[in-house]
Amino acid sequence: MVHVLSSRVLLRPTDPDRSRAFYGEQLALPVSREFGTGPDRGTVYFLGGGFLEVSGRSDTPPSPAVRLWLQVEGASAAHEELRAKGVEIVRPPLKEPWGLIEMWITDPDGTRIVLVEVPAEHPLRYRPGI
Repeated sequence: MVHVLSSRVLLRPTDPDRSRAFYGEQLALPVSREFGTGPDRGTVYFLGGGFLEVSGRSDTPPSPAVRLWLQVEGASAAHEELRAKGVEIVRPPLKEPWGLIEMWITDPDGTRIVLVEVPAEHPLRYRPGI
């Protein structure tokens, strides 16, 4: 068995400065660490239980199959805040048949980001023995 100590999603954006502005300013993700220098330097953002590293550069955007799933406290509040910051909302918050409230946005390279609110009654909130 592989014992995973930490993990992160790695994104190689087509325009690193534009992506750092999106994740750091528009989404206001806290910076965990930065490394390197120049336009291709790396920035690692804290994502609650994980990390997102934006570093390097790619000639092509990520595959449309790549998605980020970010749990937020309130999807409606996130919707209003991000709309006010000029983030393009692909789909406003809606309650899905599986009980989660989901809102969809994209980063500057088109990576789909799903912002998810887990309602109090949802099974994801149930932790047996806790």
